[in-house]
Amino acid sequence: MDKLSKKSLKEQYKMRTLTGGVYLIKCLEDKMVWVRGTVDLKGAENRFVFSKSMNSCPENTMKELWNRYGSEAFSFEIVESIEKKDTQTEEEFHKDIMVLLELWQEKQKEEEIHG
Repeated sequence: MDKLSKKSLKEQYKMRTLTGGVYLIKCLEDKMVWVRGTVDLKGAENRFVFSKSMNSCPENTMKELWNRYGSEAFSFEIVESIEKKDTQTEEEFHKDIMVLLELWQEKQKEEEIHG
């Protein structure tokens, strides 16, 4: 790949719209739910899909259930997404994601209590 192509690809990468947010990983067999936040939802989803395809548990916290029920018992669901604004720094965007994550964690706790 020549230098001009690499430079062009780097610019395209820097100019892409970042979409972050909150997602859930669910164990359909055990009804367990993990609430996660990320500044790159597409990347998180791709990692999850890759983990399933390799039957490699994406997180240690779910390893026991993953081993018991297998990768097919797990699903990935985006529950809220936001795009990084041109005026936002990466730190501001990350903080916004963390606020969303806290709200969804509280919502999840309420659902567990009132089931």
